[in-house]
Amino acid sequence: MARTLITFPANARRGEIIEVKAIVAHEMETGFRHTQLGEAIPRDIITHFTCGYNGVEVFSATFYPAIAANPFISFSTVATESGTLSFNWIGDNGFSVTETAAISVS
Repeated sequence: MARTLITFPANARRGEIIEVKAIVAHEMETGFRHTQLGEAIPRDIITHFTCGYNGVEVFSATFYPAIAANPFISFSTVATESGTLSFNWIGDNGFSVTETAAISVS
């Protein structure tokens, strides 16, 4: 399983704008490089990221071969109620990582 690092305030006031930061460790390969023997190295990138807040998608991004290894994502959302943020990274070759984290809203 890939390493992830997710940061956001664990506690927030209702209506407060919170910043969410997420990163996943993944060795990316663009698919444009070749081995010394001239064989193409297959593409292996993260292609999609989504974040849900209590089951409602609040952020989504699609990535292409120019994305860096270990992509860092930063976005804002409004704290509406206590619950769970779910993070999902999907990539080539069956790569999939899902993490969840709780937020308390007062």
